[in-house]
Amino acid sequence: MKSLLQIQPLTILISFCAISLFILISILFFTPSKIPELDIGSSLQQTTDSDPTDVNHLVFGIASTGNSWANRKKYVKLWWRKKMKGCVFVDNLPPEGNHTDDSVPPLCVSEDTSKFHYTFKGGLRSAIRVARVVKEIVGLNNNSNVRWYVFGDDDTIFFPENLAKTLSKYDHRLWYYVGAYSENYEGSYVFGFGMAFGGGGFAISASLANVLSKVFDSCIERYSHLYGSDARVFSCIAELGVGLTYEPGFHQVDLSGNIFGLLAAHPLSLLLSLHHPELVEPIFPQMTVSNSLQHLFEAANVDSQRILQQTVCYDKQFSRTISVSWGYAVQVFQNNELLPNILRVRETFKPWRENWPFAGVYTFSTTKVHPDPCERPMIFYLDNISSGKYGGIVSNYTKSFRDCSNNNTSLKNLEVIKVVTKKLDLDAKQLQSPRRQCCDVHSNSSQLLEIAIRECRYEELIYLH
Repeated sequence: MKSLLQIQPLTILISFCAISLFILISILFFTPSKIPELDIGSSLQQTTDSDPTDVNHLVFGIASTGNSWANRKKYVKLWWRKKMKGCVFVDNLPPEGNHTDDSVPPLCVSEDTSKFHYTFKGGLRSAIRVARVVKEIVGLNNNSNVRWYVFGDDDTIFFPENLAKTLSKYDHRLWYYVGAYSENYEGSYVFGFGMAFGGGGFAISASLANVLSKVFDSCIERYSHLYGSDARVFSCIAELGVGLTYEPGFHQVDLSGNIFGLLAAHPLSLLLSLHHPELVEPIFPQMTVSNSLQHLFEAANVDSQRILQQTVCYDKQFSRTISVSWGYAVQVFQNNELLPNILRVRETFKPWRENWPFAGVYTFSTTKVHPDPCERPMIFYLDNISSGKYGGIVSNYTKSFRDCSNNNTSLKNLEVIKVVTKKLDLDAKQLQSPRRQCCDVHSNSSQLLEIAIRECRYEELIYLH
């Protein structure tokens, strides 16, 4: 029999190995490990994020009131689609409610804001409630599928497919604050060119929104002196060190009167929103505000990305310049006009407030409307639109009345302009570096003019040649 001193070292060695094996097994199978979980989560996230951003990744926070919702929801119905995510925030529920109406977002009653200070003289403290939509909508949508939160008013008309397409340019995992300032220089000067105006709408990436929601209440206490909700949101985002990413497709529409000039010379970007429909004239003549917007959506529903995209071409036969604002209107100028002149916004509208010091000064390039009606372009408005064979789209535009005594022009018999295109589907490179498209003119008769829109050739210039 071996002595105890002979057995002990072997026993100790075996015990040590057994304990070590037990600890290793425990670590591998029973102890939570953060690093493997992060690796697994990262790979799953990459798989999810490889999918292109679409409307299912957006959540809308719309600011309204119980009193205004009954009259304003007709504007939301224009663009809201079933299965979209979002909420209309009201101070109190209207009598009729909307619990079974899926043509609009559900109603959410805002939280009490009486504890917050508001010191702007003559302003409305409801600005605090509206600002907190940014915080409350995040709390209602703690969903990993959300990439962007989009905010606007109950009279903001969004174009959701274009929003998703535009936002797909940006990595939602990074901190982004996307929007636009006012068309009115005075408003942008007062509130800042770095602030996204809330009526035009703006978007915040989910990664930024999640952080912003946690610090928002403590932040807005420092800004009781500000007037509006969008100024509070901007200030708190600025405190996080994030600046505005400017997208000109958002339109605050701080204008009055006829905004034809703004729509007919839309910037080279997708149309994302329109605001203040009740404070400007109907965008189509001889229509109500609602009917004119519905008419615009007839085109937008066929080709959302092309809506209002401006294409300019030249009619060699009659030395005419033609500007197509697709889905809205066609302008025919009786002379050869250089492209930069056509791209300027014609001041068919009036300033938001004519008694302001900078009234009539805008944040884009403008040109005055010619005082002589006979020297102005002939306008043809959208009449109808249809999809043809092989993805082709045909839109027809009919002549609008023009108070001109000169009928001896080449336009006197022209009644209809037919525009033929293919559906626009921009890829990532085209979104990052957009290029205006070209067109060809075909004069079929004195009454009908046909225009074919196409991609410009590699070195093609848009001018009369």
